[in-house]
Amino acid sequence: MKSINLEVNGTAHHVSVGDQELLLDALRGRVGVTSAREGCGVGACGACTVLCEGMSVSSCMANAARYDGKALTTADGLPADDIVVSAFVECNAMQCGYCIPGFVLMTKELLAENPSPSDDEIREHLEGNICRCASYPEILAAVRLAAHRMTGAM
Repeated sequence: MKSINLEVNGTAHHVSVGDQELLLDALRGRVGVTSAREGCGVGACGACTVLCEGMSVSSCMANAARYDGKALTTADGLPADDIVVSAFVECNAMQCGYCIPGFVLMTKELLAENPSPSDDEIREHLEGNICRCASYPEILAAVRLAAHRMTGAM
């Protein structure tokens, strides 16, 4: 076991992790994060997405010890009035909700890099996220709405 320090959603956590422990397991089992979820276990679906200093990470594939001292953001740490969160709610961009935290965080990453993305740019950025309920039109609408609110232009 190795002791590491993680800053998760602005709160410091000192946790012990195994040499091969995945970041997803450390976040869920040791920190109490519930929004990062295992979908595929191979980094191909986006359900486990977290942000590390603004960049997306597939936490189901990431060794927890590599994130010692890093600042992580999960959907658990976003307020209900967050622009992206509220856009997803308003556009009804969820059915079961299992995948939505990953889509929300990927949207935050996209809009930080490109506040006015085209539909093709949105699709390209979100292509690693899978929604089994097929809420893709609503998700696209939510990203557009969040971008509009951030920039004031459609």
